[in-house]
Amino acid sequence: MSIVTTIPRGWEASDIGDLTGKSFLITGGTSGIGKEAALELARAGAHVTITARDAVKGAAVVAEIAKERVDFKLLDLTDLKSVKNFAKEITKPVDVLILNAGVMATPFSLTKDGFEMQMGTNHLGHFALAGLLREKVSERIVAVSSQMHRAARVSGITEDELRNRCRGIGAYNPWAAYALSKLANLLFIHEFERRSTRNGWGIEAVAAHPGYAATNLISGASVQDRAGALANAIFAQSAGRGALPTLCAATFPGLYGASYIGPDGFMELRGFPKLTRAAAIAYDQRLAAQLWSVSEELTGVTWG
Repeated sequence: MSIVTTIPRGWEASDIGDLTGKSFLITGGTSGIGKEAALELARAGAHVTITARDAVKGAAVVAEIAKERVDFKLLDLTDLKSVKNFAKEITKPVDVLILNAGVMATPFSLTKDGFEMQMGTNHLGHFALAGLLREKVSERIVAVSSQMHRAARVSGITEDELRNRCRGIGAYNPWAAYALSKLANLLFIHEFERRSTRNGWGIEAVAAHPGYAATNLISGASVQDRAGALANAIFAQSAGRGALPTLCAATFPGLYGASYIGPDGFMELRGFPKLTRAAAIAYDQRLAAQLWSVSEELTGVTWG
């Protein structure tokens, strides 16, 4: 298969090919981008497993989409015990794993394992999950990042400082923590791609960002900025449109290693999917290797 260097302009969910016989697992699939992605993948014939912490919401989404094509499993990414138990429940192969669940700009708190909540949910929980499921994933891992990764200030950061940020040690700024967690998603994808190539895992790694999409993610923020909610209502594209980069990242054939897909509109805030570039720091191999090492240490999940 030839390597894709462009995505056709105006790519839509209707351009997804027949996915009959394919299986997808989406974290955070009961609302927003995750739910919209599950809907379109099921519509294309795939079987989709969605996860979240709320069983009532999960059952409602399964009933809404298609019971024969979607199932729900409980997963709490803030609890490594939950992550490990969930991984044991996945007994069948997964073609594509989509790491979508997340929280944004939350007040300071720690996960059950003592991690800063945003790094724990958005990165460390997903890192552990992907590591535990690696041998069951056959085709691709997709991480959903954000343009906010560009705001992360980590140049020259040491491994000890990175470990402290993961543990919530030191001054806390909710948006800085969110930016770091979204940068971590990209660093993970690049390091995963290098390791997959080197170790012959045979799994592609791709990242996406939705631009500015109207999801309920902002409701998790401490939002002193109610202005953010107003802007969400006025300027954001729909969750369905915001899901397009993720859907493209999960299904478009022939993407080059560690591709990054976002909207093609002004400042990548909205539009149709295109191949794009992340901030330069996202390609820092030293930082990616440090983060991987710290993540293995903190989660206790080693990849071999």
